Amino acid sequence: MTHGQPTVQVQAELAARVFAIGARTNRDPAGTIATEIDAIRRIARANGLLPAAAVAQALEAALGRGERGPLIDGWLAILRDAVGCERHDAAACETFAAACSVRLSS
Repeated sequence: MTHGQPTVQVQAELAARVFAIGARTNRDPAGTIATEIDAIRRIARANGLLPAAAVAQALEAALGRGERGPLIDGWLAILRDAVGCERHDAAACETFAAACSVRLSS
């Protein structure tokens, strides 16, 4: 992916990656999932998809805390929403960060 791609194409690629991760969360080791989430975070940030980058960072932290399997599914749902979000500004990023905060306290 390059920085010049339209956001819709980037969002579609990231959505496909999130879906693929979700299909394998019970089989793949945490390191593999973390590497894929890191790639999503970097691509999102490089393309101005700030909400997706913020959620990916929170998901990486969840993996670091030892969350696995079904616990990751909730994080992936938030990440899917963030990837598909039409807004990419700081306010949208804060909204998704708040959703992550609620997820952390659940």
